[in-house]
Amino acid sequence: MSTLEIKNLHANVLPTEEGQEAKPILKGVNLTINGGETHAIMGPNGSGKSTLAYTIAGHPRYEVTEGEVLLDGENILDMDIDERARAGLFLAMQYPVEVPGVSSSNFMRSAVTAVRGEAPKLREWVSELNAAREALAMDASFSERSVNEGFSGGEKKRHEVMQLSLLKPKIAVMDETDSGLDVDALRIVSEGINRYQEETGGGVLMITHYKRILNYVRPDFVHVFAGGKIVATGGAELADQLEAEGYEKFI
Repeated sequence: MSTLEIKNLHANVLPTEEGQEAKPILKGVNLTINGGETHAIMGPNGSGKSTLAYTIAGHPRYEVTEGEVLLDGENILDMDIDERARAGLFLAMQYPVEVPGVSSSNFMRSAVTAVRGEAPKLREWVSELNAAREALAMDASFSERSVNEGFSGGEKKRHEVMQLSLLKPKIAVMDETDSGLDVDALRIVSEGINRYQEETGGGVLMITHYKRILNYVRPDFVHVFAGGKIVATGGAELADQLEAEGYEKFI
């Protein structure tokens, strides 16, 4: 089983315009995720939840000023973005980007080749891709469509979970995967996340505003994120408390 250890992580968001200063967002995050565990992070808007996800993944807009992020003992902050992915870290983005001109099937095969170290045989790949697509109730035309171009919100999130099922990372960071999903899509996406974890024993970090996805993807731990760090931790019952009472007492 793999382990992701976040130790005293501090990070700034870099300015987008000349003359602006970097703004501290993460202010000492400590969290350990073991393989097979599901951790949910909940918190108010602007608390730094998505910043945590993108900082771990290596987004260039976020500057780490202190701390470590260890994946199986190796500091991934010393790695480039693609190296982190090959090491076993996966990020499902809240707003997946469109890649016009690149078919989803070619994109997925390139990603799988990079992670596995060799290209899957074509006939086996087609079978594997179709099985992953059908498990998420995606139309057969999906494979030839450009990555996320013209996709609905639900299709984009299914595509993210499809990547998860094919890449089989050690740790999956899911940034508001439930946003924009109707009831049926939420159930299908959640089943895909659960299936990934059952098949691989991977760890899941689920960032969300709402409890509804946690009814399907049951967390072992729920963390309250406020002011750039974790301020409270509990079991699944903490999500019920947050839904009933809000975050006011933690802010």
